Formats: sequence, structure tokens, C-alpha cells
Amino acid sequence: MNTQIFFVGDELVAGYGDARAMGWVGRTMARSLSDPPLLAIPLAFPGETTDSLSLRWEREVLPRLDRECDNRLVIGLGSRDLGATSLARSRLYLANMLDNAQREGLSCFVVGPPPRLNIPARAQEDLTRAYADVCERRKVIYVDTYNPLVHHEQWLTDMATSPDGYCPRQAGYGLITWLVFHKGWYRWLGINPPVTQ
Repeated sequence: MNTQIFFVGDELVAGYGDARAMGWVGRTMARSLSDPPLLAIPLAFPGETTDSLSLRWEREVLPRLDRECDNRLVIGLGSRDLGATSLARSRLYLANMLDNAQREGLSCFVVGPPPRLNIPARAQEDLTRAYADVCERRKVIYVDTYNPLVHHEQWLTDMATSPDGYCPRQAGYGLITWLVFHKGWYRWLGINPPVTQ
């Protein structure tokens, strides 16, 4: 059976700031070999909060579903909610997205927001914890990118030269990709990781 993977989220999903124009989505797909090949459908919207994402994802994804395929949804969360909405609402928006996606038969995979240098750590920790809890309650894989990267030297170096203070550069996207692979990506897809030489 063919597999379609929809990626929704903000400019982190689009790979903004990556000189190779791959971001974590392109890097992830490049090492996800399958026969037949997986079809990646990125649907990013820069500057998006979970509020706006929850309002648009169904309009963008549902018309593109192929009921003859295995349809899957990857939600790439950013941290635009901080300062824009309450933690309770952030939880609610993600919960509604996951519940509605599962009703449509979409298996979900969630990638959490990576660390930013210009936002208090406590707020970022709370947001990450809230998203992780929503996913855990629904038995959806959640990739915590905040805690592994918050003190990571390469991440901090990348973010110090970020084009917008929000998105990393090439090395940072590589780190997010590594976390995606090691938190259940291949198991979620039911495919084998590539053999390293």
C-alpha cells in the first residue's frame, strides 16, 4: 500500500534558515526508504500558532487524502503560542487536532518545539511538558526536541546565528532529524532504518 505523509506546522516544517533547503522534514524523508516510496506532502505556514493550525489543517489535508493509501499526519509544533495564548488553550488545540485526525483514520506523529534563546526557559519547559502530556494520553509519539537541545553546544551555536531567532541553520535541523529518527520514526512507519556503511 502507498503511504502519504502530511507535514503541518510553521516555518520549522518549511526548513527556513537551512542553506541546503531541506530542514528536518527533507532530511527525514531522505533517509526513509520504502518500496513503494513514501509521498511527503509538506503544508507549512510561517508564523503559525496552534490556534491557527487547528483551524487550517483539515481544510488543507482532508481534500488531499487518498483513501486507497495509508494516510499519516506529522504535526511540527513551534513555540509561537508563547505570549500569544494560554497553556490550557495550547493543550486544547493540540488535543482537538489529534482527536479529529484519528477520527479521519490518520496515524499521528508529533515533533515538539525546539529551544529558543530569547524566551524564558520555564515557559518553554511548560509548553513542551503540556504537549507531551496531550500526546501521551492519546498514545501518540511525541518527539521532545526542547530538553535534548536546550544545552546542546551545536544547537546554541546554530541559534546564535539564526536568521530570525526562531529557526536554526543546517546543523540545528540535522539535530532535530536525529531526534526524530531516535524517538520512533521508523517504528511508526513500519519500515527499516537504512543500513549504515
